[in-house]
Amino acid sequence: MVHRFEATLPFSPRPSNRKGGPGGDGGGNGSGPTDAGPSSDPSGVDPGAILRSLEGDQLELRTRLLSRMEGQELRPSRSEGTEAYREEVLRVLRTLARDGWGSLAYPQDVGGGGDTRAAVKVFETLAYGDLSVLVKFGVHFGLFGVSILQLGSDRHRGELLPQVSSLERPGCFAMTERAHGSNVRELRTTAEYDPVSQEFEIHTPDPGAAKDWIGNAAAHGQLATVFARLRTLGEDYGVHAFIVPLRDESGHLQRGVHVVDRGEKVGLNGVDNGSITFQNVRVPRTSLLDRFASVHPDGTYESSIEGEGRRFFTMLGTLVAGRISVAAASVSASKTALTIAVRYGNRRRQFGPPGEPQLPLLDYRAHQRLLLPRLATTYGLHFAVDNTVARYADRPDRPPPEVEVQAAALKAAASRHAMETIQACREACGGEGYAAANRFGTLRNDVDVFTTFEGTNTVLLQLVAKGLLTEYRDLMGDLSVWRVVREAARRAGSRLQRANPVTARKTDEAHLRDPNFHREVFRFREQRLLHTLARRLHERISGGMDPFRAANDCQDHLLAVGRAHADRLVVEAFQEAVARAATPALSDLLGELATLHALTRMEEAAGWYLESGVMEGGKTKAVRELVNRLCGDLREWASPMVDGFGIPDRVLDAPAGMAEPAEDPPGQLGPWLV
Repeated sequence: MVHRFEATLPFSPRPSNRKGGPGGDGGGNGSGPTDAGPSSDPSGVDPGAILRSLEGDQLELRTRLLSRMEGQELRPSRSEGTEAYREEVLRVLRTLARDGWGSLAYPQDVGGGGDTRAAVKVFETLAYGDLSVLVKFGVHFGLFGVSILQLGSDRHRGELLPQVSSLERPGCFAMTERAHGSNVRELRTTAEYDPVSQEFEIHTPDPGAAKDWIGNAAAHGQLATVFARLRTLGEDYGVHAFIVPLRDESGHLQRGVHVVDRGEKVGLNGVDNGSITFQNVRVPRTSLLDRFASVHPDGTYESSIEGEGRRFFTMLGTLVAGRISVAAASVSASKTALTIAVRYGNRRRQFGPPGEPQLPLLDYRAHQRLLLPRLATTYGLHFAVDNTVARYADRPDRPPPEVEVQAAALKAAASRHAMETIQACREACGGEGYAAANRFGTLRNDVDVFTTFEGTNTVLLQLVAKGLLTEYRDLMGDLSVWRVVREAARRAGSRLQRANPVTARKTDEAHLRDPNFHREVFRFREQRLLHTLARRLHERISGGMDPFRAANDCQDHLLAVGRAHADRLVVEAFQEAVARAATPALSDLLGELATLHALTRMEEAAGWYLESGVMEGGKTKAVRELVNRLCGDLREWASPMVDGFGIPDRVLDAPAGMAEPAEDPPGQLGPWLV
């Protein structure tokens, strides 16, 4: 007999129809708040209420776009090879541009919407569909367009952004070089100014300086934002951004521009990635995106920002929007995978007690453990990313340092979570998960690169740690960051609280469920790791080790600090969402999810908590037992929770995740396989 723990929930679980046959999934049809299921549930919690809690004032925008995505016009065909697929993706982009979806972040005076939050919501929503469309959309309207918006002058914005909005001039973002991926500061492409002609000469000095894996470059890009070293009157002023033509309106490459198609990839084959080199390509002086620095006709350099390092990091502010957007898209990918897997697990039956009906997969503890903690974390990441988007939207032109740190931390956390969640969901669906029609293979391959573009996660987590150490944006990533290590280490002894031995032994359920306990334990972990990192670095530097080698020697510790910061952000954002829930019943449900997320993260870090004296063995065991019980408690709510993501069936496009599947799987093999 399978026991459940429904009585521990502070609300009445919705009655299940699990005994009604293989077609009963216990949920709605996943088409949104108007038809998603149990709107008459006596607890007052239904998928529509969950969706409204997730989306807030962005719900109407999201609903309109999803409605468009249900039609064939925004669904590219993949059936006729890579070249045709690329053209299909471009066709979809032209439709999105025609309808105004790409220009929402741009100022209203150039035909945009002036709404950064709406722009990120569009990107997040497109991530439920074809991810090649998403990435090509992000390259053109996001990276290319936003680089003009944030680095260009009013003249650049007025001239170029209308062309970006209409997709009249498809664009690229040419930063990464073959030999310099994450190390942007050492880029070797040059932009030499000639005062006689008043032109910059863009040049690739060696094969390692080729702009590599540039999206939109192999086939369609006509313009590119090219990051190159600005040289004038014999001085090198470091990396700056230039608008450089790649092709004419007929698609022919400009003189001196060479592009190599990088061909097929693991995923995202609707995006035309290419490698670009420049052989003495001349562009007008006005091609320099000169919001922060300019070159006068006589070659004199002028900047409102003192110091090459500060200018460099100010210019890299364009990457913040990209990192936030990738984090949001990663959460959408997790929602897609979980919707398919939870619905399938609620419908698919296997084994059972002797003489009794077979049980749905979700009745098994191992299956609950595989999916429900990941479902809880997906909710938490949604709220954390949404908070960061709101803060970024307040100052998109000059985001505060803490927002840049949050964006880096959450991009790393969300993209890693998406990859692990997609794989878990694939396994949770067994053989059906391996069927191409159920999307897991495509989803996994397309999302894989999220862990490396817009900043490799390993590098981003180190930037988070360095940002937390210094609290100064202009020092982030610079070796001068280590000037403050001595002071941070000195403070470690006085600021760091010791673990409470009484609390370390507490195992009662009320304590383990206490949001204050969750908040404090994650803050303690972040601060403890941060201060011990400062101490380790100080010991090495004061002992004569140079800062670079000291950082490399402590690199694992830097990564741990970055992950701990992300964990704390998610826990706190989740608790804020619980507090502002529209009804007590919804607050209770979100509170259970927040508790499951926090305890699961504690369980995963149990070794650290034991070593640090935060917990004793009895407490880590009690955490594990409560995680099991919470999975059982929330089992009945798995379907409404994924229905609350509001992904329409035609957008989800996976037979295993359909609310009302056909009686037979593809191929009409017979009902005995259902």
